[in-house]
Amino acid sequence: MYKLITFKQIGRIEIGFLSFFESNQNIPFEIKRIYYTYYVPVGTKRGGHAHRELNQLLWCPYGKINVILDDGKGKKEFLLNSPEKGLLVGKGIWHDMYWIKENSVLCVAASDYYDESDYIRDYNNFLKLVKEGYWKDENKL
Repeated sequence: MYKLITFKQIGRIEIGFLSFFESNQNIPFEIKRIYYTYYVPVGTKRGGHAHRELNQLLWCPYGKINVILDDGKGKKEFLLNSPEKGLLVGKGIWHDMYWIKENSVLCVAASDYYDESDYIRDYNNFLKLVKEGYWKDENKL
C-alpha cells in the first residue's frame, strides 16, 4: 500500500548526481501525469484525501516535507528530505503532507490523468469505505 524507495544515483560528489525512476521498472505503474507543489508556506498542511484508484510516487527534490499516511487502521510518518528518496502511495491511502522547510518542492508521478471523482476528501467517508472493504487486497502496489 505504501513503500519508501531509493532512486538509482549516477555521478560523483565533484560533479554532482543524477537520480531517476522509470515506469513499470522502479515504480509499479505507468506514469500518466506529473505535477508539483511549490511556494507552500512552512507549517502548511496539504493533501487531506485518498484515492479510489490512483497510485502515486511522491518525492521532494528540495526541502523537507513530512508525509503522514493512513490506511484507516493505523498511521505512519515519512520524511521526504532527499532528492534520491521517493514514497510510493497506493490507492486507498489517506495522505497529509506538512511543509517543514521554506521553498520545499513536492513532486508527484501519478498512474492516471486527473479525475476529481477519484478523490475521497471526507475522512469519515474514507473510514467507512475501509470498514466495508472497498479496497480489500487490491490496494497493494
